Amino acid sequence: MIEVNKDNFEQEVINSNKPVIVDFWGPSCQPCLELLPQVEKLSEAYKDKVKLVKVNSAGNRRLCIKLRVMGLPSFLAFKNGKEVKRISGQDLTIKEIEELIKSIA
Repeated sequence: MIEVNKDNFEQEVINSNKPVIVDFWGPSCQPCLELLPQVEKLSEAYKDKVKLVKVNSAGNRRLCIKLRVMGLPSFLAFKNGKEVKRISGQDLTIKEIEELIKSIA
């Protein structure tokens, strides 16, 4: 998974020729850290259809504010440069994340 920040967000997400799922996580977010290995497996499994990237919220506060990411973990789905769906909450399951991926693939 590519690490995205304010400098490459537009290139990697907005201008992507594939649908993109952006994983907003934080180093002190336990649910985020627990999901990360499974999300990386999904990234590999769906790499031909969807691009998965991650944003460390601790170093990208302005990007989080701009996109109105209020809680972690948050997964935003982008298609053709526009946000089309989002899911968030500390009780997110890997199954819900996979459903989000399938919904835009």
